Amino acid sequence: MIAKMEKLTFLVYHKEYESFLEQIRQLGVVHVIEKQSGEPDGELQRSLERRKSYKNLLQSMFALADNQPEALTATDLTADEVAGGYERLQARIQELNQQLPLTVKDIAQLEVWGDFDADSLHRLAKAGWRIDFYDCVEKDFRADWAELEEVMVIAKAGGHVYFVTVAHRSLDLGIDPLRLPKASLSELKRRKERIEADLAQATADLKAFCKRYYRLVERKDTLLQEDIDLMKVKLSGEPMAQGAVRLLEGWIPEAQVAPVKALLDSQGVYYEMRPARREDNAPIQLKNNAFVRMYEVLTKMYGMPDYAEFDPTPILAPFFSLFFAFCMGDSGYGLALIALGWVLKKKLGKSMAGMMNLVMTLGVFTTVVGAVLGTFFGVNLFELDLPEGVKQFMVSGKIEGTTYDKQMLLALLIGVFHLCLAMTVKAIGETVRFGFKESLSAWGWLLLVVGFICTGGLTFFKVISAEVSTWAFIIIGGIASIGIYLFNNLRRNVLVNIGAGLWDTYNMATGLLGDTLSYIRLYALGLAGGMLGGVFNQLAFMVNDAAGPALGWFFCGLILVFGHALNIAMSCLSAFVHPLRLTFVEYFKNSGYDGKGEAYKPFSIVKK
Repeated sequence: MIAKMEKLTFLVYHKEYESFLEQIRQLGVVHVIEKQSGEPDGELQRSLERRKSYKNLLQSMFALADNQPEALTATDLTADEVAGGYERLQARIQELNQQLPLTVKDIAQLEVWGDFDADSLHRLAKAGWRIDFYDCVEKDFRADWAELEEVMVIAKAGGHVYFVTVAHRSLDLGIDPLRLPKASLSELKRRKERIEADLAQATADLKAFCKRYYRLVERKDTLLQEDIDLMKVKLSGEPMAQGAVRLLEGWIPEAQVAPVKALLDSQGVYYEMRPARREDNAPIQLKNNAFVRMYEVLTKMYGMPDYAEFDPTPILAPFFSLFFAFCMGDSGYGLALIALGWVLKKKLGKSMAGMMNLVMTLGVFTTVVGAVLGTFFGVNLFELDLPEGVKQFMVSGKIEGTTYDKQMLLALLIGVFHLCLAMTVKAIGETVRFGFKESLSAWGWLLLVVGFICTGGLTFFKVISAEVSTWAFIIIGGIASIGIYLFNNLRRNVLVNIGAGLWDTYNMATGLLGDTLSYIRLYALGLAGGMLGGVFNQLAFMVNDAAGPALGWFFCGLILVFGHALNIAMSCLSAFVHPLRLTFVEYFKNSGYDGKGEAYKPFSIVKK
């Protein structure tokens, strides 16, 4: 549900404005309305740019610290000095990384010639001897070159001939000599080892540096965020009475009004407070029980509700869990998720406790729904020798007299119920926000769809006769048509309303059919996961039979573990994405949910 808000307006003497804001921040419950009445000054711009650089620096440092930075103990540097030290270490590593491939290239170029002293060549050159090195494709190497006394073939490799010429003059062979490195091969290899050692040391120094100073930069980033928040709030104060006082507005959760009132009364500040109205753009604070609270992250992914809307999370939570479990479709996989969530919750600590609780909850739903669907690690439980009392709770096989699967029908029935619930929420929501007269169209469609479904179901199960159902269809259709075609907008002409109603009829007819068929994905994904699990089982036991008793069980277990682990990973991905789509597209569209609300963010001290 959405927590009720109170709107607070107060006037503060300009000389007491900053000290008063500091007291408001200490309370940490007032969501200040940022009007930006003043232009962002240079200090704010510089602070925003600096914080952006800090965020990028922290992201890089956290990765280099192996996600395990040390506690804040080093305070011998400022955050800017840490940034400078980080850049110097990175520049050193980059320089070594540029030197290393060049040295490796020089080594590769000299290896074919062997290790010789470049100074000796220099001395020979002074004595009048010219030594040139050549690399020639073997098919281009001329036979008359080999007959020359000045030519000496050193090696043949990779279709190339490597040779040197030793003469008192430069020989005209028609090809250019090579330009070899001035250092010897042994010297280059020592240089390579030295660069690699320096690179390893520089990398270790950078890791240690990031571990040591990460928390210092993080603290500075937190303090800078507090300063930015304060500067923004200062700009939100509207000068009144020629700047003598400042007008500031904000929102407070109804449950937090008492401490704010006590502060304002003690300071002698003039203020006004009133409950938020539906037309107000009040910030949203979700207030749900422990079960629903785990799913608030999904609501926030789409967008917070408007203050006049309903919080969709209480409905999203059970249906998303049901859809996830249906897509997984295997009770064994549900037990695996419970175990995985339990282990990770112990290892990852409090920061991930909420997410792991969600994983375990989805595992419980998957275990129950998977048992109903009759699958355990790819094994069809309905085909096992289980008591009939147990099998009667399983949904498996075909519908009697048809070729349709019971699970497919169940998925469609769940989808129909989900869409009808969405239409009900839309009708009630529009009535609450705009009044009953403005929501006649929504009520008309709800009556038409739900009424026809209920009448058709009662007729199918022969609860009512065909004659009664005919009159029920006529009466329901007639009443619904009044809201759909005549009174869908009381401020428009009747003929315009009829045209709009016909257009709505086309959209509803095509949209509802497509939306309903979308829920078949629940059945298809569960069926695919179960079949793939069964394939891994068959493959494992085929290998077991073929490989013999010893190796057979080893490879059988290996295939089972790897296969089902892979299947669980793929099933979890699809079981998260597709229920999210059914919620964000099919349900939110038919419930009229916009998700354009602003989240409640109180002006407070930033806590890490």
